[in-house]
Amino acid sequence: MALSKASHAGAPRNPGPSWGYLFLYRAGTALPAPVFSFLLGLGSWVAVACMPKQRRHSRDYLTAILQRPARLTEIWRHFFAFARALMLKLRVAEGQAHRWVDGPGCIPFATLMEHGGSTLLGTFHLGDSDLLGFMVGQLDLRIYMIRLRVENSRDTQRLALRFGKSVTYLWVNEPENLLFSLKDAVQSGVSVAMQCDRPEYSAKLEPFEFLGQRRLFPFTIYHLALIFDRPVVFCVSVPHGGNESLIYSSTIFAPNGSSKGENLARARVHFQDFLARVESLLRQNPFLWFNFTPLNPPASPDR
Repeated sequence: MALSKASHAGAPRNPGPSWGYLFLYRAGTALPAPVFSFLLGLGSWVAVACMPKQRRHSRDYLTAILQRPARLTEIWRHFFAFARALMLKLRVAEGQAHRWVDGPGCIPFATLMEHGGSTLLGTFHLGDSDLLGFMVGQLDLRIYMIRLRVENSRDTQRLALRFGKSVTYLWVNEPENLLFSLKDAVQSGVSVAMQCDRPEYSAKLEPFEFLGQRRLFPFTIYHLALIFDRPVVFCVSVPHGGNESLIYSSTIFAPNGSSKGENLARARVHFQDFLARVESLLRQNPFLWFNFTPLNPPASPDR
């Protein structure tokens, strides 16, 4: 989760009490929508006040994309947007129907996922993108999702119960058997989804233009594509009405060049093109980027 922090034992943990997510879900179903939205807004102000590290990271990101110092009300809007995205995940986890629509100019999502069997699906902490992996279950396809295991994550647990027949988790912070599990999944024709916007836990980082600077992003997904000879597709999803989300996709990258160097050069162009699309979406609505962690660091001059 984007607002996770370390617990007393050192393991990542979502903030709040263990019963907090269940309380939010029940309050959201019991209260009239305007009343709950008002209370969720108040809770977002409490989060802004009580989470100084996340508040600072939000300010740094918003300042970068707005190209001016971020106002406190804008930081609150950032927290509030995250809270609303969390509520959507809780509702879908508890059985609410949700519809995904292909965005303008995108390759149909079903076509992307059925391309060549097993696909490496990359996504970012943006809008409703956390739910995209679960949408694959509606296409009668199996998917392995590489995620960060955190404590106090009812949304993840309930989503696993609802979509368990089509979705399996691989935990990036429990790496003992991760590569072997990946190999088994890909060789059996299963698609693999991973979030590719945070430098943590990534062994391969490359510099790309983003928010006016060359910043480091995970590049591991393309090395896996070369190892396993599988295509790469990036998708993100943004809210579009109450029970609907728009999907924006990249083109399909296939590692079919004549050499490793040629494939990696093409991969860099592929990722940069999609980053440009992500930045365009964020300039339309900057509050949908849910990285309440340090912004991707600038690359050194020699990279």
